[in-house]
This record gives sequence, structure tokens and C-alpha cells, in this order.
Amino acid sequence: MKKHKSGFVNIIGNPNVGKSTLMNAFVGEKLSIITSKAQTTRHRILGIVNGDDFQVILSDTPGIIKPAYELQSSMMNFVKLAFEDADVMLYMVEIGEKALKDEAFFRKIQNSKIPVLLLLNKIDTSEQHILEEQIQHWQELLPTAEIHPISALENFNVKQVFERILELLPEAPPYYPKDQLTDKPERFFVNETIREKILMHYKKEIPYAVEVETEEFFEDDDIIRIRSIIMVERDTQKGIIIGHKGSALKRVGVEARKDLEKFFSKQVHIELYVKVNKNWRSNSRQLKRFGYNN
Repeated sequence: MKKHKSGFVNIIGNPNVGKSTLMNAFVGEKLSIITSKAQTTRHRILGIVNGDDFQVILSDTPGIIKPAYELQSSMMNFVKLAFEDADVMLYMVEIGEKALKDEAFFRKIQNSKIPVLLLLNKIDTSEQHILEEQIQHWQELLPTAEIHPISALENFNVKQVFERILELLPEAPPYYPKDQLTDKPERFFVNETIREKILMHYKKEIPYAVEVETEEFFEDDDIIRIRSIIMVERDTQKGIIIGHKGSALKRVGVEARKDLEKFFSKQVHIELYVKVNKNWRSNSRQLKRFGYNN
């Protein structure tokens, strides 16, 4: 009988290098927000991939930044946690990148006692000679890391990386039930789906000043009824989110509903409201309420 392997595989890197795309490619479900804006992932999201003789617990972390306010400090705490419980570390960079935005984090990777796979992402956008230069650059900086060129978006080399992860995992029983896909509750994915639509459709500071809280989630046999609040920091932001005669808010609701119906495989009815929650990003009590300060 084959021995069972289990372990925690944590994905770290700068903002917007493709961490969430890779995680979703591994899991086969859309668990993490993917948009072209930086800092889309705010929490540490676990995605679980199960096989007969393995369980891989993947952790998608916020992109590494120098924190400018309390919320960003909380986000970086999630990244610190990822260093503490990893069995395998995936350090993700993209073509053209030279180093992490935080030198202390980079030194942690250089001194890591656990296996580090450096994933050189977005190689579909690069010429061969540039790729070779990049591989050499990272070999010099991280001589102990294994380098794997990939394209998370095009699914190139993703399967090979996953097979290498399985080879590196320790023998252990499963940490979670085998039918579980993530450690997050349904409401979390409702919030993240709405937030994704806001990131897609609003500019400048608006998406980063928004938090979503789902107050009601009722599931019947044939329909899920959801009531969610979009929090903003100022009255002017509230007006922008709602839009002329509510048109902007309606678009967010319609697009979120379509995605959630796919995610839950069930009809969804969603009601959205906008509230002002002044300076919530700098208020530790509010951040705790939204699950940022453990």
C-alpha cells in the first residue's frame, strides 16, 4: 500500500506576479481573486488538493509590500505565518523581476531550511535569451532553490511543478477532510467575488478603500439568498460605488451573481448596500472584525 503524504505549500512573491492564478490552476476552482491590479489578495487563503495518497494544502498569500497603513501590516503578518508552517515554499517571480520588495523577507528565503521552488512565471511573454538570463540571475541569488520556468495562465509546466511538490512532501495523514476544498466559509467567497468586481470596475484608491461583509447567507434547496454590505471610508466613495441612479452598483451585483451561481452551482439572489465606515483600514478593531488581526 502506498504511503500517504500531506503538507503545507506556501506561495509567496511580489504583488501581481500570478500567485492566485497558480493556486487556482492547482486547485481547479476559483478560490483567489485574480485581477490586473496589485494587492488583490488580502488574506491568506488555503486551497486543498486531495488524491488517494496525498493532500496538498496550498496557501496563497498577499503580495509582499512595505506596509503604508494598518491593513497592509496585517496583510504582511499573513505572509510571515506562511514562513512558519511551510513544508515546501513556492517563491514566485515574473520575467524581468530582480528581487522581492522587502529585503528581510528575501533573506528569509535565502536562509530557508525547507525546499524552495523558484517559479519563473509569465515565460509565454518572453524571448528565449531573456529567459536564460533570468534563470542565471536567480541561480546566483538563490543557489539552493530549484528553478522552474512556468506560465500559470497558460498552464505550462504547472503539472510538473505539482508532481515535484508531491515528491518533496513528508509522509503524514491528511490534515483536513478529504472532500474539503478550502478552509474558508461560503461568506468569504461571496465577499471576495464582490470585491473582485469592484477591483475590475473602479479606479484609483476606490478598490483599496473597500471591504465587503456578507450579513445574510440563506441556502434553500434551489436558491441562495445573500445580503452584503460594501464598506467605504468616505461619503464621496459611496457615491462613486453606487453610480448614476445605482447603475454602477447594479453592474457589480449582476456580475457577482453570475460568478457565484457558477461557484455554488445554484441560483443566487444578491442584495448589495453601501455604507461608510470611516478610516476602517487604520482601525485595529475594525480590522479584527474583518479577519485581518488574529
